[in-house]
Amino acid sequence: FSYLTTRRMASQQDLDFTYTTIDKIFRLSMGQTGDYSGAMYNGDFSLTLEQAQRQKHEFIADSLRIGDGSRVLDLGCGWGPFLQYVKERGAIGQGVTLSQGQAAACRANGLMVDIKDCRQITPADYGTFDAISSVGAMEHFCSVEQYLTGQQDAVYADFFAKLNDLLPVGGRAYIQTMVFGKNMIPFEEISLDAPTDSPSYALALMIAQFPGSWLPYGHEQVTSNAQPHFKLISKSSGRLDYIETIGQWRKRFRAFNLQKYGLYASLLPKMLTNKAFRDLIAVFRVSPNRVCFEQETMEHYRMVFEKM
Repeated sequence: FSYLTTRRMASQQDLDFTYTTIDKIFRLSMGQTGDYSGAMYNGDFSLTLEQAQRQKHEFIADSLRIGDGSRVLDLGCGWGPFLQYVKERGAIGQGVTLSQGQAAACRANGLMVDIKDCRQITPADYGTFDAISSVGAMEHFCSVEQYLTGQQDAVYADFFAKLNDLLPVGGRAYIQTMVFGKNMIPFEEISLDAPTDSPSYALALMIAQFPGSWLPYGHEQVTSNAQPHFKLISKSSGRLDYIETIGQWRKRFRAFNLQKYGLYASLLPKMLTNKAFRDLIAVFRVSPNRVCFEQETMEHYRMVFEKM
């Protein structure tokens, strides 16, 4: 994994590699403001993917007490689904992403989105906000290198210190993130050369999909680093919901669309010449995230924090 440890954190190049590469394919599969994060079924898997995603957006907005005129910062906003939802509530949303493809798509849909590193935002950029959402962004905050050199806690502590500067006392932040779970294996065992049905291989494929990124160890590592600025209001596991979400995504990605399959075909030359890209495209055959959730090497949490 030496090729994964050349940068200190997930860079714009890393996230463009993952997200801009599949930008058009994603929007043709999921819609212009499709949500590329775990939905919220709450055990009712008869819901459509769109209903479960909207239920999640409602939960986030209610938890953050977003209403008419609220100023909301969406960190790692993706293709803008939550920004679109809070706009319907009358709130003023500002999004940031490191993916050029995502930013362009959001702007084309009338959303305010900038290409910025959400770990570096200060009041000098946009002022302060009534609420902050981070749906999946924290998964990219710490690199493999930072984990191996013992800097992971410092990365998260610095992030929460910056959130503290962006919110008033009583302001809330929503953090949704994948984390390593109870069956996580030692780093040294992670390998693309491992058997393809093993946790070692699934985790290696996941890291190849998200270069420059290393997950928190459980919700405990997140909540401990939120202190002393924030208190935890609520937390819930979304692991089973995410397994269902991934299953629904795979159906959408495979559904035939002439333009989409033309894009798949256009990727073939790159796939034949670029091993890192082949590793990324492998996730269309087998979802490493889903396998990791099923094997419980990974978990998924929704956390609501309030500034003290």
